[in-house]
Amino acid sequence: MNAELFMREAIKEADAGLRGGRGGPFGCVIVRKGEIVARGNNRVTSTNDPTAHAEVTAIREACAALKTFQLDDCELYTSCEPCPMCLAAIYWARIPQVFYGNTRGDAAAIGFDDDFIYQQIPLPPEQRAIAMQPLLRDEALGTFKAWQTKADKVRY
Repeated sequence: MNAELFMREAIKEADAGLRGGRGGPFGCVIVRKGEIVARGNNRVTSTNDPTAHAEVTAIREACAALKTFQLDDCELYTSCEPCPMCLAAIYWARIPQVFYGNTRGDAAAIGFDDDFIYQQIPLPPEQRAIAMQPLLRDEALGTFKAWQTKADKVRY
């Protein structure tokens, strides 16, 4: 399959989720060595899970299927430019290439405006719309110190 065929599969996932009443009009496939290893569509409203975006559901499925938390030999095809959360998940999964159909501007035009989050990310925590306050840092650092010295930790 070529890139256009994989993108068409992502679009089919978006259509299937929309028509099945699972959530918003977003779909995704993850490809490894020329084969689809995972599929996802938006399931936010059907699962009451605000993190159940198409890319996140596909990443979860791919990691489970491949028994790994790093997808560094995969490509991700998504029907829309990833939102900030999905983009972060893509980075965490180490996916090196993303293809997308619709732009975030296209999504904004139908009521999915992620621009607010994009604007919030670079702000210092005290300037964000969500109140953020440091608390008990000295106690929390204890767990970080334990991680730092843990001999059998799995790095990610």
